[in-house]
Formats: sequence, structure tokens, C-alpha cells
Amino acid sequence: MPRSGWAHGPPYPGPGDWWAQPGARAWKGFGRRMFLGFFAFLAFGVLALVTVGAVIATVLVGASGTNAWIAILATPLVLLAAVAIMARYAARTWRPVRNLIAAAGSLADGDYTVRVPESGSPAIRPVLSSFNTMARRLETADEQRRRLLADVGHELRTPLTVVRAEIEAMLDGVHRPDVAHLEVLLDEVTVMERLLEDLRTLSLAAAGALALHLEPSDVTGLVSEIADTYRRSSDAGDIAIVVRAQEPIGDVLLDPVRIREVLSNVIANALRAMPEGGTLTISLHTAGPELSIEVADTGVGVEPDEVDHVFDRFMRGSTSSGSGLGLTISRDLVEAHGGTMTLDSTVGVGTVVRLRLPLVRAT
Repeated sequence: MPRSGWAHGPPYPGPGDWWAQPGARAWKGFGRRMFLGFFAFLAFGVLALVTVGAVIATVLVGASGTNAWIAILATPLVLLAAVAIMARYAARTWRPVRNLIAAAGSLADGDYTVRVPESGSPAIRPVLSSFNTMARRLETADEQRRRLLADVGHELRTPLTVVRAEIEAMLDGVHRPDVAHLEVLLDEVTVMERLLEDLRTLSLAAAGALALHLEPSDVTGLVSEIADTYRRSSDAGDIAIVVRAQEPIGDVLLDPVRIREVLSNVIANALRAMPEGGTLTISLHTAGPELSIEVADTGVGVEPDEVDHVFDRFMRGSTSSGSGLGLTISRDLVEAHGGTMTLDSTVGVGTVVRLRLPLVRAT
């Protein structure tokens, strides 16, 4: 894997990254807590008024002397205390609600930077925190959308420029519309077509609608066939490609076309990471309910601060000629199978990509 020249694209959020479950629980009980708080507020007000009324009645009816003066002095003090307590409760409960309503209006108008102070009664603080989390994620999603549009526009601009220049040259008589120049146009159209297909696959994966065609497949034979293809290609150069299977695995239920796409992306990246030659090892083994496929290269490796971003969209190495979506799509295809895809790398030693798939035997 290349270690330099990365162009960080926006991180690709997974399906579980959008909704905070603690915040959802906070909102779920918000109405009940607000009703109980309002009921307690009214009950306290009624109790305070009854107490004040009883004190006043005692003064007017039966109090005399020192007791009367104590009652007279106590009446406004009790009233002030009741008003102060009710005002404090109202401030701790209703002011955050007012702020929340105003912030929700701003959020609906498209201001994703709005936040509410996380203060007030313990009953409403989880709701305020949940709102701020939602606002932050909407702000992040909006930024990702803008960056994605910019990246897509950048990726399409180059082939479109080439196509336009070639067509104008033919129209002006500079180039003849012969096979050589038409092949250039076809290559650029192929690049755009591949990019659009990659984007379609990403959108299907994000929506959970990525269709798989599962069938019994000989995993060992599939991996060996892919390795033979790259051994015969000029891209392999002086690189030795080794396939190791600890045991006969047999037929496994998976989508062979999609898994071939995943392994092709990983192997192509690994070959580009070893321009001076080396060894590429593909290992297969089973561990309990999992099938593990490891692709290890002896390339230059990936910097530690870049490992966490290798699956981001439009993240490319300096030697990459693709769209920067290969590893992102590969991860999504593995996850669509119910598996996981990870990458470990050491600079100057090499990179290991691990695919873990559910081991479903074909019957």
C-alpha cells in the first residue's frame, strides 16, 4: 500500500453511526418527564397558595399579640419563598425548553452550527445533549455532501476535458477520426463509466440495498484463479504471488463476483505498493464460524496516522490511477456478506488486509 500522497476524502459513515441510542432513549421519555414536571410545578404552586391562605386566615381569625405579629411577618416571607422556588424551577425547566425550540427552528432553516446550552434540570439535560449530537452530525453530513460533490466533480472534470479536446480537434481538422483517437475517447468514457458505477455501488451499500447473488463457491479455487491472473499480467513484475490454504475449505455460500472484485482491488493496491518487487502472500483459513482471507505484501506500508483513513472515499495513493473508491467499495461488499475488513500496516515492512466472512457451508 502506498504510504504517501494520500488525498483524504470525507469519511464514510456506517449505518450505525447516525443515531445515538442514549439520546433516543432521552427523547423517548422527554414528554413523560415534562408532564410530571409540569404537574409537580402546579401542585407546588397550589400547596404554596394554600399555606399562605392558611397563615392569613389564622392571623385574621384567632391570632393575637406576639403570635399575630409573627404570623403577619411570616406571611410575606412564605409567599416570597414560594415565588422564588417556583421561579427557579421555571428557569431550570422552561428556559432550556425555550432555547431548544428556538434552536430547532434554526436547524430546520439549515443552520447546522446551532447548539443549545446543556444546562437546566437533570430531566432535560439528556435531551439537550441529544439535540447537540444530532446537530453536529447533520453539520458533518452536510460537509461530507459538499466535499463529495466537489470530489466527484473533480474526478469527472479530467476525462470530460480530454473528450472535449479530442472532439474539438477532430472537428477542427487537427485530428482525423481514426481508430487511435477514437480509442482515446473510449478509454475516457470507460473511466467515467467506472466512476459512476462505483458511486452507484456506494449509494446502494449506504441504503442497505446492495444485492448479493449467493451461490456455492470454491474459495480456494477462486483465490488461486485470481492469483494466476495477476501472475500472468505485466503489473506483477518481479513480485512473487503465493497462495496458502491451511486446510481444504470446500464450497462456501457467497457471491463469487463480488468477492473477486474485493480481492482484485486489494491485490492491485498491494502490487502497486511493491514497485521494486517482493512477495504477495494470500492466506486462507477457517476459525470457528469464520472464513479468513489475508492479503499480505512486503511493500512500503502506510503511515500510522493514515491507516484509519484508508477506507475513506476518494482516498488515493500517489501511484493509484483509480477513483479512490476501491477499498471503500471492498469494505462495503464484505460487510454486505456479514463480514469485516481491516488493514494493519508497518512502514517499511508491509501491509496486511484481512477479510473475515461468515463460514456458511454449501449443502
